Order: sequence, then C-alpha cells, then structure tokens
Amino acid sequence: MDITPAILIFTPILLPLAQQMGLNPVHFGIILIANLCIGLCTPPVGTCLFVGCSVGKGNIASVSRAMLPFYFAMLLALALITWVPALTLWLPSSLGEIK
Repeated sequence: MDITPAILIFTPILLPLAQQMGLNPVHFGIILIANLCIGLCTPPVGTCLFVGCSVGKGNIASVSRAMLPFYFAMLLALALITWVPALTLWLPSSLGEIK
C-alpha cells in the first residue's frame, strides 16, 4: 500500500487509541510516518525497493541483502523515535506549538 492511502486509512483508526494511551498527536504522526517509510523500502511490498531495482538493473534478493545494515539503522531510528519522545518534540515545543 502506498503511503498516502495508508495515512488516510490508519490515522483516524489509530489516533484516538494513541491519545487514550497518552501519546502526543505530533509524536504519533512522526511514528506513523517513520513506520510507513520503512515499509516502502522493505520487501515484499516495498515500492521504493522495486523502483530502485528497476532503475539500477538489480534484482530484489541482492539489493535486499545489501540493504540489511540500512534496515537495521532504520529500525534503530524508529525505536529511538518511539521510545524517546523528546527527540521528536523538542522543536515544536521550543517554538511554542506544543504546551
């Protein structure tokens, strides 16, 4: 699924649940976008992976194997975004957008 329809489908479903759990809506949006961006790069449905393989004339297996360190880096970044909200909320809070 592409990122735009996924945002339109998942946000109204998951945002009330996230707010009930005490998650800031801005933080939830950043987590959602990071998850969806990782999904665009990973098989079996990774649109960006297929486009990159067709442009670079590579096959999915070799490119996916070469991207393993980057997958781990993306998952580490997602874990930091998820579990340390101060990383993502410092700019909006310093600008006075979040109280």
